Amino acid sequence: MAGRECYHCKQWIEDGEAHDCWTTTEAALTKELSEDLRDAWERLRETAASFGDQRIYASHKSIMFSRKACYFFVRPKKSFLEVCIFLDRALKAPQVRRVDKSSKSKFWHIIQIRHRDEVESPITDWLKEAYDFADATTEKPAPVRGQRKHTA
Repeated sequence: MAGRECYHCKQWIEDGEAHDCWTTTEAALTKELSEDLRDAWERLRETAASFGDQRIYASHKSIMFSRKACYFFVRPKKSFLEVCIFLDRALKAPQVRRVDKSSKSKFWHIIQIRHRDEVESPITDWLKEAYDFADATTEKPAPVRGQRKHTA
């Protein structure tokens, strides 16, 4: 039968078959994780969910955690969980594999997690800091404009 291979996910799609590889689920992204990585994922998700109101959803190959904007996301890989955290400062720590500026006020940090025991301080502290920072950045103060003095 005629069809094509999806450019993004490499899945074979028959002619006329609906396909949206950008739509996925947490379960689909985590189904092939080893037991250690699954435990680490569950602990990471539980920790983040305990911070408070937020949206947790899967998008393409990542699981996003956001308030009004994403404050961190996880990309499940075969041998580790790649965690990207957004903070207002650059971290210097052995757990941080890479740091770069993502905007005038944000830095992204890449951390690899291989075991449940790694989901503890300082990583959980950074996640909470990112959660709080995401709330602070959505509340922008009104711009201050210079006032002209009129003389009569």
